[in-house]
Amino acid sequence: MGTLNAIFEAAHQRASDNNLPYAGALTPLETQWILENVPSAKLVDVRTRPELDLVGRVPGAEHIEWAYYPDMRLNPDFLQQLKQQVDHEAVVMFLCRSGARSNSAAALATQAGYSSCYNVLEGFEGVVDPATGQRGKINGWKVAGLPWTN
Repeated sequence: MGTLNAIFEAAHQRASDNNLPYAGALTPLETQWILENVPSAKLVDVRTRPELDLVGRVPGAEHIEWAYYPDMRLNPDFLQQLKQQVDHEAVVMFLCRSGARSNSAAALATQAGYSSCYNVLEGFEGVVDPATGQRGKINGWKVAGLPWTN
């Protein structure tokens, strides 16, 4: 996979290339490598509870809903819940279905003073397969064969 420094440099470069307002953007494989090698790193899954229950979850991840199903109303207590569950100094990696909500969560957490926020690109299920109209076939956490449970 490479060294920790190489992974963070690549993530920072992706953020710079795309004008992202947080520390970096990680692939699912890079995220798992960090989880295995940086004990203080936290993965925060921002999907809805029904997504976790129906699609699966990453073992050990913190869960803080970005928005509530079914109307996708934003969670007004997101930052408060994050502060209760995750240290300000930790490497914090945000995961959602495809990388969109986690992008917003990483930006908000950075704005709130978390200095090492990362978005997990591709998310848990990945992009929509144009041939089938379904997720989970092209990329994402599950397709990469990373740990998950029902």
